[in-house]
Amino acid sequence: MALDQVDVDNMKEESEMSFLDHLEALRWHLVRSVVALLVFAIGFFIAKDFTTFILFWPRLKEFPTYEFFCNMSEVTCFFPPEFSLDIKAMHEAFLTHIRVSVIFGLVVAFPYLFWEIWRFIKPALHKNELRAARGIVFSCSTLFMSGVAFGYFVLTPFAITFLSNYEFGAGVDFEPNLSDYVSSIILFTLPVGIVFQMPVAVYFLSKIGLITPEFLKAYRKHAIVIILLMAAIVTPPDVVTQFLIGIPLFGLYEVSIIISRRVIKNAAAKEAAEEKALMKKP
Repeated sequence: MALDQVDVDNMKEESEMSFLDHLEALRWHLVRSVVALLVFAIGFFIAKDFTTFILFWPRLKEFPTYEFFCNMSEVTCFFPPEFSLDIKAMHEAFLTHIRVSVIFGLVVAFPYLFWEIWRFIKPALHKNELRAARGIVFSCSTLFMSGVAFGYFVLTPFAITFLSNYEFGAGVDFEPNLSDYVSSIILFTLPVGIVFQMPVAVYFLSKIGLITPEFLKAYRKHAIVIILLMAAIVTPPDVVTQFLIGIPLFGLYEVSIIISRRVIKNAAAKEAAEEKALMKKP
């Protein structure tokens, strides 16, 4: 009972915070987040050999994805062509090193950054909202890391192979520069980490009634077409590899349907229990 009273007092204090108090709290959350990001970024900047190895690993034939598909069969075996990366400006290598270090630091620090965001938002939520969002930091962090890993080990090798072999016309040579290569790696990884947040987004949209499992089921065929089109864009022209990329994304969509159904079911059960309780009252 004493513990509950302490919680109530804390909630009252937090609700009575002024606008400037909220800004002060936000400032310290941002400061800690920036410090954490800088620590990881500096670490990657110092560990230059490790950072460049991770960055350029998808160009090598020894990359695990190429070995995996080549071990499956000759039909699915593929390798990217050998190509060099040009540097157009004197400062490009240094600035790219900083950019890559910050991106890598952002990926590794994501769980902590999200935790800081959650700590700032948490006091404004009600008890039932806190109960619904239990484990959100772990879930979002896991999904984000899984998405980045999927983009790095699956989408990136297929995209590099396809785009580097694509011929636009006679007299057009493939001469990529370092900045373009880094931008491509970022494009194939970070957005995928965000896309993998779909189950979490569906969960909260279902909680507020904007999405239902019936809606997701009705547009399942459209989702399949979009997923296969996305897979076809970044993969070589064979059905096997397209489905290998599309299946995890479609799996996320199906998981989202299950989550939405469970949310709606729980909400209906809760509403029925409340109505039953009201009917029992004299």
